[in-house]
Amino acid sequence: MSSKEATPPYFNIDPEAAAKRLSAPIDTARFARAAAFAARGRQDLAERGYAPDGKKRLRRFSTWEVCRYLIPVAPAHFRRVLSKHPDLPQGTGEGNSKWFSLEDVLRLRDHFATEGAADREYRPWRPNGQPAKIIAVANFKGGVGKTSTAAHLAMSAALDGYKVLVIDLDSQGSMTSIMGGDVPDEWSTAFPLLAKDYAMALQVENRIRAAAGQPPLPFDETLTEALKLGARDVIQSTHWPNIDLLGAQLNLYWAEFQVPVWRMGLRGWPLWDALGNALNSDRILDDYDLVIIDTPPALGYLTINALAAADILLVPLGATFLEFDSTGRFFDMLYSTFASVEDGENAARRRDGLPEMRFEWDAVRAIITRFDAAQQTDLANVIQAYFGDFMTTYRQELTAMVGQAGEQVNGIYEADYRDFNRDTYVRGRETFDRTWAEVKELVLGSWWRDVQMEHGNAVKAEAEDNG
Repeated sequence: MSSKEATPPYFNIDPEAAAKRLSAPIDTARFARAAAFAARGRQDLAERGYAPDGKKRLRRFSTWEVCRYLIPVAPAHFRRVLSKHPDLPQGTGEGNSKWFSLEDVLRLRDHFATEGAADREYRPWRPNGQPAKIIAVANFKGGVGKTSTAAHLAMSAALDGYKVLVIDLDSQGSMTSIMGGDVPDEWSTAFPLLAKDYAMALQVENRIRAAAGQPPLPFDETLTEALKLGARDVIQSTHWPNIDLLGAQLNLYWAEFQVPVWRMGLRGWPLWDALGNALNSDRILDDYDLVIIDTPPALGYLTINALAAADILLVPLGATFLEFDSTGRFFDMLYSTFASVEDGENAARRRDGLPEMRFEWDAVRAIITRFDAAQQTDLANVIQAYFGDFMTTYRQELTAMVGQAGEQVNGIYEADYRDFNRDTYVRGRETFDRTWAEVKELVLGSWWRDVQMEHGNAVKAEAEDNG
C-alpha cells in the first residue's frame, strides 16, 4: 500500500476512545422509550399522507385519467355525455379540466355500462352467484414488496370497479397505515375471529363431553367475548369508497402464541380453517368481489390461516440470489406444512370412513418486485426458468414514482400525477397496472372455471335424476 493511501476505517480503532463513545448499558426500559419515540415519529410520517384533520382522503381524478385509465371512452365523447346528462356527476374545476371523486367515477361507469357501446368493458366481469375470490400475498422473507403489492392490487381492483376487502394479518400494521385504519387493540383485528372459531369448536366438544358424562374443557372470558363478535364488527370502511379493511396492530401477534395453546387444548380443532370459516359463516364473501390478505413475513399460524383460506397465492420476491433461495425454501415449507396437515387429517378421516381432504389453490404466482432491468435481467431470467409457470410474466420495476409514493405512506394511485413528469407517472402506474392485469386474468379465469364446473355438475346431477 502506498504511504499516501489512507488505511481502511476499521484499522487502528482505539478501544479506550471507543468505550468513551458508548452510552451506559441498555436496560429493557430503554426499548420502551425507543418504541414511544418511534410511535410518535410513525404518526408524524403517516399524517403526511393525511388531511389536516388527521383523516386520509382519496384525491380526485382528472378527465384525462378517467378516460385513459378508468372508463374506456374518448374525452370529447365523455364531455358530450356529461353535457347531455346534467344529473350525472359533472366534476369540479373550470373549462375542460374537470376533477372527479371515485364515487363520481363509479356512478359514471354505471351510466356508460347501461348506455354506452356494447363492445366496451365499462364494469369488470363478475359471475352471478359466485363468492369473492381470496388472494393471499405471502413470503416469509421480509422486504420483498409484499405489503406494497397487496395494497396496490387492492387499489387497482377498486379503480377497476370491484368491491374489495383488505385483511391485514401482519402485526406491524403497514397495510393498515396505508389504508388509514384505526385499530386500537387486538379486538379490532382478526384475533376475535380466530378466538370465536375455537370457542365454537369448544362448545361442540363440551356438548359431546357432557353427553358422555365427562367434565367440560375450560371456557375463559376471552372466548366468551369472542362469541359476541362477527366479521362485520371488526371490518371498517376506508377513504376508498369500495375498499374496506380488517386491520392489524401490534397485539395481533398474540395470536401466534394463543392459537397453539388452543390447539393443545382441543386437538381436533382445525386451526388452519379459522379465518376461512369466519369469512364464510358471516357471508362476507357475498359482500365483496375480492378479498386481499397481507400476511406476516413468517410461516406462522396467521399466515397458515391466510393460505388455507386463499384461492390464489401470490409470492413477491426480488431478483436476488438470497430472495430466490428464500422463496424456494418458502415453497418447501408450504409443502411440508400443508402435506403434514393433509396426512394427519386424512388418516383420521379414513378411520372414520369420511372422504379425504386436500388443500388446493386456483393459481400460485411468484412476482418479481423492485426490478432493475439494467442490473437484474440475467438473474431474473434464471429465476423465471426455474419457477416456470409459477411466475408472472411481468416484473414490477422500481421507479421514482413508486419510491416517492412509499415515502408518503400512499399508494401510487393516490399520488397526484401533477407532482410528477407525465411520463414518470405513466411508467409508475404501468408497474402495477400490468401486475393487476395478470392477477385479474387469474381471477377471471378461476371464476370462469368455477361457473363451468358448477354447470357441469348440475347437468350431471340432472342426467342422474332422469336416468
